[in-house]
Amino acid sequence: MSVRGWTGGSFAGIVTAGLAVALLAAADAPKKGTPTPPPAAAKSAAVKPAPAAMPEAAAGPLPPKPGPEHALLARGAGTWDATVAFKVGPPGAPAQVSKGVETRRVCCGGLWLVTDFKSIAPAAPFEGHGFIGYDPLKKRYVAGWIDTDQTRPMLSEGAFDAAGKVMTMKGRMDRGAGEPVSWTEVETWKDPDHRVFTMAMSGADGVESEVFTITYARRK
Repeated sequence: MSVRGWTGGSFAGIVTAGLAVALLAAADAPKKGTPTPPPAAAKSAAVKPAPAAMPEAAAGPLPPKPGPEHALLARGAGTWDATVAFKVGPPGAPAQVSKGVETRRVCCGGLWLVTDFKSIAPAAPFEGHGFIGYDPLKKRYVAGWIDTDQTRPMLSEGAFDAAGKVMTMKGRMDRGAGEPVSWTEVETWKDPDHRVFTMAMSGADGVESEVFTITYARRK
């Protein structure tokens, strides 16, 4: 067989076979205009209901609000003229008297009372800063104090009396040499514009004795 004859016969067979395959494919194909059904997985996904919208993230805890305990502290806000009587020397010796100015302000949404104290010349330069608030878990007032005369903070806790006129705070810490020291602070409100603060601290024998008294008068 010549090359031409093999080619012609083979080409005719290929064309015939191709037409047969095309006819079979056309017979199996869906009629025009008939939609092709989706696969089972796609059909299932199409009818599956949309997931419900996720609820918005819950808001965080609300900030604490000041209560009646904080109101007792807030009445101290303002500027106060202070007279300090510091007890030195043997019992019965006259106290050393100096003057100072104390400014108190409420901060942090009414939860804390911040104190700034400065001496007035000719007294030696002195300044102190403190804070006090109410701990609802302890159900007690908590306070801290730093000043010119020490390198460690003084932390104390306490409460008002039932009438809300006398606050007693107590604290304890180690001195620089590791010797423990305790103290008791008592603040007494005489009236809305006058109060008296006393501080008693323990000595080497562990017994507390009064160290100083501060008399405050609200500046008008």
